[in-house]
Amino acid sequence: MVVDTVIKSMSKEKIILGIDPGTTIMGFGLIKIVGKKMEFLQLNELMLKKYDDHYLKLKLIFERTVELIDTYHPDEIAIEAPFFGKNVQSMLKLGRAQGVAMAAGLSREVPITEYAPKKIKMAITGNGNASKEQVAKMLQSMLGLKTIPKNLDSMDGLAAAVCHFYNEGRVEVGKSYSGWSAFVKQNEGRVKK
Repeated sequence: MVVDTVIKSMSKEKIILGIDPGTTIMGFGLIKIVGKKMEFLQLNELMLKKYDDHYLKLKLIFERTVELIDTYHPDEIAIEAPFFGKNVQSMLKLGRAQGVAMAAGLSREVPITEYAPKKIKMAITGNGNASKEQVAKMLQSMLGLKTIPKNLDSMDGLAAAVCHFYNEGRVEVGKSYSGWSAFVKQNEGRVKK
């Protein structure tokens, strides 16, 4: 009986959606895990450059994320956390894009884990300061991709998914939320009462 349970858990399939949030380009990638093997499913980008209205961009990010969830039924979402830069307005816009993508996942009750950009780069290349090109080349090699897209945002989304796979089962991951109530509970200091 125990052996059957172990075999079933090892052969269980899981889909991970990785998202690189942005208000100019949102990159995403999907991988499927079968046992302990990783398979490439898809990567793409949501191009938002042509829209001037920031709120419309947020709406489109939400809708595309929900569409991805409803189409591929990911078991988990890995999202790149915004990096801290000097431009406060850019950070605010990135934070909103990330929040909207997270809200889409939470609305479908898909567990979400955030990863810092350096953690993602470290998981893929072994170097937290690797360039986007180095990450893309490593992913191409790992997953047997024929080509690398012109914009690397989709590869960044894919990298978040692969990072999540590599960090699975480790105690110290990013912040993880299984639903809205879990998010609120883990962020009580941020919630107005």
